[in-house]
Amino acid sequence: MSTPDSPPKFASRDPSHPDFWSERFEQEFMPWDNGGVPLALQQYVNRSKPVSTLIPGCGAGYEVAYLAQAGWDVTAIDFSRAAVIAARAVLGKWSERVLQADFFAYTPQQPLGFIYERAFLCALPPARRVAIVSRWAELLPAGATLAGFFFFDDAPKGPPFGIGRAELERLLRADFELVDERDVTDSIAVFAGKERWMEWRRRG
Repeated sequence: MSTPDSPPKFASRDPSHPDFWSERFEQEFMPWDNGGVPLALQQYVNRSKPVSTLIPGCGAGYEVAYLAQAGWDVTAIDFSRAAVIAARAVLGKWSERVLQADFFAYTPQQPLGFIYERAFLCALPPARRVAIVSRWAELLPAGATLAGFFFFDDAPKGPPFGIGRAELERLLRADFELVDERDVTDSIAVFAGKERWMEWRRRG
């Protein structure tokens, strides 16, 4: 594990490649990990009916157990083998819900009702945004929901790669309608003051 006196050294600098994330999980360098389930997701689950759910880029996967225990049919994927191993270690009896898979090639076993966005869009370089949004639209049928945390920032370096509000709306509005958004009160440091909980409904 790295310390302030011995910062980690990484060979991979390309966040679009699994090795980038595997190195960080293997060295336990995970500044994006909040160690639990965000309040906004808990509130969403409490006011929503369980549906088939996908979590892309799940990381440690705390939300998997929370959703499964609430009766949601949830599958989480990550293209990093080390991330999958870490998530399965956290999740115990729910570990089989985590799969190693590429979001852009993964096909769910049944139609989805919900995709949970948690630092996936901001984890990959901005050049991948159009492909991510396109895949969201392909995976979700009309009326289904894309919801989660969206990171707004104009810093050029990442990850996390922030996005402007206008750009996010431009990318999503052809296929999705914004139906709700809320303040986030329990952000970790890297996202504090720069993220919103947003719920987008897939257009028909």
